[in-house]
Amino acid sequence: MKTLEVCYELDFSKIVFLERKAKISAPKTFVYGAPKCGKTYLIYDYLSNFDTKDYIYIDFNDFRNDIEEIKIYLDEFIIKNSIKVLVLENFDFSFNIPECQSIIISSHNCVNIDGFELMQVKPLDFEEYLLHENRYHTATQAFNNFLKYGNMPGVVNLEEYNKEKRLQEILRLYTKDETFERILKILFLNIDEKKSLFQLFNTLKNNMKISKDKFYEVVKIYENSGLVYFLPKYKQEKAVKKIYSYNHAFLNAITHAKKFKNEFTNMVFLQLQATYKDIYYTDNIDFYIEEEKYAILSIPFFNPLLKNTIVKKINKTVKDLELEKVDIVTVGYNEKFNVDKIEVEVLPFFEWAVS
Repeated sequence: MKTLEVCYELDFSKIVFLERKAKISAPKTFVYGAPKCGKTYLIYDYLSNFDTKDYIYIDFNDFRNDIEEIKIYLDEFIIKNSIKVLVLENFDFSFNIPECQSIIISSHNCVNIDGFELMQVKPLDFEEYLLHENRYHTATQAFNNFLKYGNMPGVVNLEEYNKEKRLQEILRLYTKDETFERILKILFLNIDEKKSLFQLFNTLKNNMKISKDKFYEVVKIYENSGLVYFLPKYKQEKAVKKIYSYNHAFLNAITHAKKFKNEFTNMVFLQLQATYKDIYYTDNIDFYIEEEKYAILSIPFFNPLLKNTIVKKINKTVKDLELEKVDIVTVGYNEKFNVDKIEVEVLPFFEWAVS
């Protein structure tokens, strides 16, 4: 039982862990999420609450581990060593889950398991990013780096010349062949756009041989793992959804084309998505939170000369949705004004994100 013995000897007590807003709390938890969002380090953090003799950590992506040995002897090994916590990292579900007091399972894709609490791990929001980065002394400097290179925990403190390369390496972790890669690229090239999957499929079909079923199957895999989000239009379920990536900086990693407004708005979406479950868009509003009657517009380069146009744009929405709060998120501009007795606050992303 060499594999199990080696896994049992692993000690994570000395790993430096930077705090995240999310923590594993339930004794039986299924942890899922896109690659390199921090799933493994949250598991290490959980294990730090136990003595090393009380847990066994098994990574099914570790080539050194003999999976057949694990299948045959794991139950026996748990009982023999009185193990309290079993971790099955990147579990492949090729055998039944053993009995154990606490079981933590991780995977990229969401799987509902009876008796397990689901926990999606997302990339860093801006507040978490500020805790992780150790180079920049002002919020403005940190924001510039966050905007350019994104929200991945393992990229934050890399040397700048390595960051884009690392982002591309992370993308390749999830593109097991050319079909997966081309589908992921076309999704990310259309962030903050209202594009139907059928439109994207037809575009892709003109450049490669692919079936509609395969396209939709891969898109669903990406959605289930949290790589892409599809934002619905408020009270119009059949309307075309807007597309967002789990890391706004991936657009720069896959193309030389500049779409600053799209990247910025994707970043705003991710900050909202870290807090709110139900987010929508409308014809005149980038994001709407129904439960709080809250509207958010993404206008990176707000121009006071265009204020009248913006007021007209949102005035009808304020009445129709009975809004109580409106924010306009910018790169670096501050102002306040009223629309139909509702205060509209214009503020930079780095202030808005931590407010």
